[in-house]
Amino acid sequence: MVDALLAILEAQKVPVYRQGSRSDDDIYEDTFITFWNDDAPDHAHYDNTEYGTAWAFTVNVYSNDPAVPYTMLDSIRAALKAAGWQVQGRGYDVPSDERTHTGRGITCSFLEIPTDEEPEPEPEPEPEPEPEEDPEEETEI
Repeated sequence: MVDALLAILEAQKVPVYRQGSRSDDDIYEDTFITFWNDDAPDHAHYDNTEYGTAWAFTVNVYSNDPAVPYTMLDSIRAALKAAGWQVQGRGYDVPSDERTHTGRGITCSFLEIPTDEEPEPEPEPEPEPEPEEDPEEETEI
């Protein structure tokens, strides 16, 4: 599910980082996104068997333009919902380590239900037999 989330976030055309992965020496870009996997518990056990994974993520947008986190989160929220994710609310303020940047975040989740059966491959059509030549048939030259 991380790959699916990253594809949506990277479509915003700004750098994307795992939350907390930047060092104190890194210079903040004008705008960037962070994400964090909050939890990924098994979902609904029955007979000691789960039937899926309930992925939960936090997505934060930071920018030196205070309007960008609002507009970009709206875009991310719409893309997540279109891809089947659940998004709780319109977002919330998040603190920034840099006085020049403001941040906003959302919490999103996805219930991943794996398919047990792989689809059967389509059988390849059998080649049509070539017509047999009749040895008694004469060919004209």
